[in-house]
Amino acid sequence: MPGITRGAALTALALCTAVPAAAQGVPDSVLQRQRRTIDSLAASLRILQSRVDSLSRSRIDSGTDALAALRAAARDAARDSTAAAAPSGGRSQNLLNPEISVTSDVRSALVRPGPQTETFEPREFEFSFQSALDPFSATKIFVGIGGGEVDVEEAYVYWVGLPGHLRLDVGKFRQTIGELNRWHGHALPEGEYPLVLQRFFGEEGLAQTGVSLYWPLPFSGRLGTFELTAQVTKGVNGVLFGRYGDRPGFLAQLSAFWQLSRSTYAQLSVTGIAGDGRDSTHVWPPSLPPGGWEMTEQRIETRLGAVAGRFTWRPPAEARRREVTIRGEVYALRRRVDGVGPTRLGAYVGATAKLGQRWIAGVRGDWVEPVDPTLGGREWAVTPTLTFWQSEFVYLRAQWTHHRDLFALTSDRFGIQAVWAMGPHKHELF
Repeated sequence: MPGITRGAALTALALCTAVPAAAQGVPDSVLQRQRRTIDSLAASLRILQSRVDSLSRSRIDSGTDALAALRAAARDAARDSTAAAAPSGGRSQNLLNPEISVTSDVRSALVRPGPQTETFEPREFEFSFQSALDPFSATKIFVGIGGGEVDVEEAYVYWVGLPGHLRLDVGKFRQTIGELNRWHGHALPEGEYPLVLQRFFGEEGLAQTGVSLYWPLPFSGRLGTFELTAQVTKGVNGVLFGRYGDRPGFLAQLSAFWQLSRSTYAQLSVTGIAGDGRDSTHVWPPSLPPGGWEMTEQRIETRLGAVAGRFTWRPPAEARRREVTIRGEVYALRRRVDGVGPTRLGAYVGATAKLGQRWIAGVRGDWVEPVDPTLGGREWAVTPTLTFWQSEFVYLRAQWTHHRDLFALTSDRFGIQAVWAMGPHKHELF
């Protein structure tokens, strides 16, 4: 624009100086046309000059505004970095707080035969505390409140940055046997643990205090991917090790995973548990008079093996609406009291299928023999379920269980389960 202005000015100046020099001998009509041309050029020059002045002012103003905005942003960033580097008071304390989640599990059931005693039952309110302790370790603590009792379900610290991709856990944890024992109750595909877990480990499964070492084996390929878990715990589970179990128990599990296609994968695990424990019983020696009971100590030797498998079909593009999972576990328990005792078996198989984004249908069949060597027979149950998955925060489930006990007596239970969670960890499996 300045170049255009200077050219127009020089042209107008040349015309102005040329008119007087050529005025002599030129007709008046020609001179008038030349004057009109000069006046038009002068008007155009003034318009161009005003535009140049306007553009120059706007550039200066915008440049000043942009520079001021950059300076203001730099001042704000400096203040934020200073506050983050040296937090004060409540802010610094909040940064050190653990992540807290709460999961609620409330149920209602009708049973046959009666009486009806399970109309509404707040089964459990589980508080989860999780935190990174430092760059090398983290902790998880789960506290359950239910039935008027407070129970520390799990509380352990773990390290994940060890050589060889090892992970080390220390504390109380649900042990890695099969698949479902590691899951918390509110995350199970059915409302309760399978009968074999309840009869062999207790109603809440197997959880003990000790140390656990996890190692993803450093080879994989067409033969699969493999993991090894080894655990040493204090054998306090009363079903496995007796009421006075205080000796170490040992667990080892080898797991294998296969990606069969983009939509299907399978896994298989083999687990073994070994440990000794103590129990006591009252006997009536012949040397004592009638009613003269005497307590004697019993030595318990426990050996347990489990094989668990799972197959899942889940199309990657439709994983939220379509999925079929089939899982099953088989257990063999040899529990010898003073060197005597049978081997007991138990198993379950179950399947779940997504009917859409919100609905999940499932069914599970259980079968187990009694741990008590004085009892015979077996019990079984069939449990179909229908779950409405409202969101990752809330789900509702309807469940019917038909059960046959060791004495061939049958019962039916129809229940409704409502589970909701708040906090950063929604329905965490474990």
